[in-house]
Amino acid sequence: MIRAVALDIGETLVRDDRYWASWADWLGVPRHTLAALVGAVVAQGRDNADAIRLLRPGVDLAAEYRAREAAGRGERLDETDLYDDVRPALAALRDAGVRVVVAGNQTRRAGELLRDLDLPADVIATSDEWGCPKPDPDFFARVLEAGTALPHETLYVGDHPVNDVHPARNAGLLTAHLRRGPWGHLWADDPAVRAAADHSIDTLHDLLSIVRDSA
Repeated sequence: MIRAVALDIGETLVRDDRYWASWADWLGVPRHTLAALVGAVVAQGRDNADAIRLLRPGVDLAAEYRAREAAGRGERLDETDLYDDVRPALAALRDAGVRVVVAGNQTRRAGELLRDLDLPADVIATSDEWGCPKPDPDFFARVLEAGTALPHETLYVGDHPVNDVHPARNAGLLTAHLRRGPWGHLWADDPAVRAAADHSIDTLHDLLSIVRDSA
C-alpha cells in the first residue's frame, strides 16, 4: 500500500519558464538562446547550469545568484508558476490519507517561496536545504524520512530519468514518470525509462487511482 507520495518540483509541480527567462534577462541574452542551450546540455546528460557556463565561461554562479538577489532580480514564484493540476491532485492525496512530500533540486530560496504558497503538502524541502542534490542516494534517504513510510510504500514522482526515476528505483522506492515539460516528453518513450518506472502518467490526477489500486 502506498502511504507516501513524494514529488519533484521543477517541471513536475512548477514551470521553469520564469526561472530560465530571468537568468537570460540577467545575462543579457535572448531567452530562446538560453532555453535552447538548457535543452541541449540536459539531453547530453549534463548539468542544466552548464548552459549558463557556455554563455559565460568561468562564471561564478553562486556570486551571480547573490548579485541577482541583491539587485532585487532574484528567484520568484507565485500561483501562476504552478501547473493547474497541482493543488487539486495534492489535496486529493492528502484527503485519501497519503502523506505528501515535495522535494527537488532547488535552492533554499525556492523552498521558502514554495512554502509561502501554502501547498497541500506535509513537507516541502529542497536539495539545497538538505545539503544533498539528486541523484545522490542521501537525497532519497531524506525523502523516506520526510514521508515516514517504507521504500515500497513510497511513490516518487518526477519527469527526469537520471534525477528522478532511476535513483528513486535504486533506493527501493516506487516510481512514476511524468510526461510533462521538456525532459518528461523527451524520455517518455525511452525503453529504459519505461522499464524502470512502475507507472507512466500524463497528469498528477493519475496519482490518486495509483494509490487506491495499491491498497
